[in-house]
Amino acid sequence: MHDVEQYVAGAWTPGASGRDLTVVNPADGTPVTRVRISSEDDVARAVQAAREAAPGWESTAPGARAAAVHAAANAVEQAADELARIMNAEMGKPVDGARESIMAGVGTLRQYAELGPTHRGRALAGNDEAIDLMAFGPRGVVAVITPWNDPVAVSCGLLGAALVTGNTVVHKPSERTPATGWRLVQLMAPHLPAGVLNLVNGDGQVGAALAASPVDVVAQVGSTATGRSIAAACARTGAKALLENGGSDPLIVDAGVDPAWAASQAALGAFVNSGQICVAVERIYVHREVADAFVEALAAEADNWAPQIGPMVDRRMRDSVDEQVQQAVKAGARAVRGGAAPAGPGAYYPPTVLADCSDDMPVMREETFGPVAPVVTVDSFDEALERAADSPYGLAATVLTPSMSNAQRAWRRLPAGTVKVNAVFGGAPGGAAHPRRGSGQGFGYGPELLDEMTVTKAVHLEAPPGGW
Repeated sequence: MHDVEQYVAGAWTPGASGRDLTVVNPADGTPVTRVRISSEDDVARAVQAAREAAPGWESTAPGARAAAVHAAANAVEQAADELARIMNAEMGKPVDGARESIMAGVGTLRQYAELGPTHRGRALAGNDEAIDLMAFGPRGVVAVITPWNDPVAVSCGLLGAALVTGNTVVHKPSERTPATGWRLVQLMAPHLPAGVLNLVNGDGQVGAALAASPVDVVAQVGSTATGRSIAAACARTGAKALLENGGSDPLIVDAGVDPAWAASQAALGAFVNSGQICVAVERIYVHREVADAFVEALAAEADNWAPQIGPMVDRRMRDSVDEQVQQAVKAGARAVRGGAAPAGPGAYYPPTVLADCSDDMPVMREETFGPVAPVVTVDSFDEALERAADSPYGLAATVLTPSMSNAQRAWRRLPAGTVKVNAVFGGAPGGAAHPRRGSGQGFGYGPELLDEMTVTKAVHLEAPPGGW
C-alpha cells in the first residue's frame, strides 16, 4: 500500500482536507494506494510557493534548467521498473507496456531539455538608429492536470516543456493513478529548487480549485467535460487554457486493401491498453467490397487479443463501456465477439467487435474509451469521409487505402488534428497538432509546446538624443 503525500514548497505533507481516497487494483480489487486529499488551502499554498519560486527559476540560465531536467530524466529512467509496477497496480496496464510508455516519457523529458536552451526570439528589420526584436519568456505558474491512462508519458511532456522554459509548476495527477504521479515527482523534485515543482492530490474538486487559482496556464489532458470546465475557469481568471481532451477517432478501410492487414491495424488501434488511449480507434467505416472479410478477420484478431488484454482502470469505467455496447445491441448492432462483462473479480472487458452499427448509436457518437471496435459498412470512400467527419470530436483519424488520391483527399478533408495513412500509430518525433472541436485546443506536443508555455514581447530599443 502506497501512502501518498503532497509536495509544497519543498516539503512532503499529508493533504489537509480531511478526506481520503483509496485506489484499488483493477485486476483483483485489492487496495494499492491511500491518499489524504489536498484542501483548497493546500492548493493555494502550492500556487503561492510556485509564484514565489518563479523569479529565481526564470533567471536561471537555460542551460542550467536543461541540466536539471536531464538529471530528472535520468532518475525516472533508473526507476522505470518500479514506476511500471505502480502503474500496473493502479490502472491495469501490463508491466511491459507500462515500462515502454515510461521510457517514452523519459525521451520526452530529454527532448525538451535539448530544445529548451535553443528556444529563441528573433530580430526584426528596423532602422540603423534602433534595435527591434521579439523576445520570449516564461508565462509564470503552470497548473498541470494529467490523466490516468498514460500518466508518466503525458506528465513528462507537460512538466518538461514548462520547466525548461522557466515556468514553475503545480501538478495534479489523476485520482486513479496518484501513486504514479507521487513517485514521478519524488524522482524529479530533488533536481529542482524548492517551489519550482509542487504536487497536490485529489479528485475533480481539487482539480477545479487548481484551475480556478491565480495561475498563468492550465495544461490539462483528460475528458472533454473537464476541459470545458477548465476553459470556463480560465476565461474568468485570464489564464491560458491548453487542452487535449476526448476523442472518437475514426478508421476508414477503403476498397482494395487486404482485409486481414486492415483488421490487424484496427485491432491494434481499438484494443491496445484495453482501448484506453486518447487516439484509440473508436469507430470504423469499411467499404462494402471488403466488409465481410474485414469483420471476419477482425473477429479473429479479437480472439488473439483476448488472452493478453489487461483490465480496464476500474469497474465504473468498465460499466460505462458495457452500457454503450448494450445500447448498440438493442438498437440493432451485432456483437460478433465479446459484448459482455465477464463474471469474477476485476474490471476486465473482452475485446468486442460490433457489426451493423449506425451513426446515431452512443458507441459511435461518444467517446467509448474501452476495447470496442464498432463497424459501419459504407458504399464509397466519399461516404466514409463524410460520415467520419461528422463528429463532435477532432483528435485523430486513420485511413487505410491503396489510393494516393484518396489519401490526399482524406488528410485534407478530415477535421482532425492528426491524420494517419496506412498505420494506426507511428510518426516522426516532434510532431505537434491542434485538436479540433471537443478534443481541445493548443499544441500539446513537439517544439510548438514550448511556444504555448512562453509569452512573446516586442521590444524597440532606440538611443536617446545625443546617443547612449
